[in-house]
Amino acid sequence: MLSAPKPNFLVIDQVSKVYQTPSGPYPVLDGVDLNIDEGEFVCVIGHSGCGKSTLLNMVSGFAEPTSGEVRLQEERIVRPGPDRMVVFQNYALLPWKTVLENVFLAVKAVYPSWDKAEQKNTALKYLEMVGLSEAINKRPAEISGGMKQRVSIARALAISPKVLILDEPFGALDPITREELQDELLQIWRDNRVTVMMITHDIDEALYLSDRLVMMTNGPAAKIGEVMEIPFSRPRDRSRLLEDPRYYELRNYALDFLFNRYAHDDAAE
Repeated sequence: MLSAPKPNFLVIDQVSKVYQTPSGPYPVLDGVDLNIDEGEFVCVIGHSGCGKSTLLNMVSGFAEPTSGEVRLQEERIVRPGPDRMVVFQNYALLPWKTVLENVFLAVKAVYPSWDKAEQKNTALKYLEMVGLSEAINKRPAEISGGMKQRVSIARALAISPKVLILDEPFGALDPITREELQDELLQIWRDNRVTVMMITHDIDEALYLSDRLVMMTNGPAAKIGEVMEIPFSRPRDRSRLLEDPRYYELRNYALDFLFNRYAHDDAAE
C-alpha cells in the first residue's frame, strides 16, 4: 500500500504584494509560487527592488500578501512567530546587553516555563556552537561584525525554529570573514537540518550554500523567473567546487539571467 504523499513544508502560493502610494498602486510582487521542502537550503537572488525582502517579510510574518498566501506545514502565516527566525544584515542586537544576554532573552521569551539554568545553558550551547564561548560577557560594541553575526545566528537557532530566514546576513562583512561564516553556517545547517531561506546578492555564495537558487525578475510586479537546481553533492569543499566546470556554467547562466535577460534599464529609472 502506497503511503500518502508528504505535504509541502513551506508554500508560497500565488503571492502578490501591492503598496498604495500617492501616485497610485505600486505592485512589488506578482503571483509568486514556490514550494520549499523541510531541511532544504534555498537562496533568493535578484536586482535591488525586485521584492526579495518583501517576500521574506511575508514568510516571517512581518507583512501580509495583498493576495495569495504563505503556509508553513499547512498553516497560513499571518504574524511573526518563533517557528520562523530572522537573521538581519545589521545584526539587530541590543547594544546594552552582553552576548549571552542577547541570546538568553530570546530563549526566555520563547520558553518561559523553563527554569533559568536551562534557559542559560541553552543560550551557552548555541554560543559555543558558533565559537563565541570566550565572548559571552562582551557587549556588541566590543566585538567584530563577524562575531555580531554569529550572535545573531546563535540567537535564532537557540529557540529551535522550523525555518531560518537570512536577509543578506554576510553582506557587510569582509571577504575572509564572509567565507568563514559561510562554512560555519553550512556546518550548523548540516547539524540541525533547519529549513533555510536566504537572500543574497552574491551568486558565488548562493552556488556554494544552496540546494536551489531562486532567481527573481525585475520589479515592479516581480515574480520568480527561474529556479536553478544546484547539483553539487554535500558536504561541499570550496576549492574543489571552483575546479568543477559545472560551477562556471551555472555561474554564467545566473549572470546572464540577471544582467542580460533581466538587466536594469537605468535610463528608465
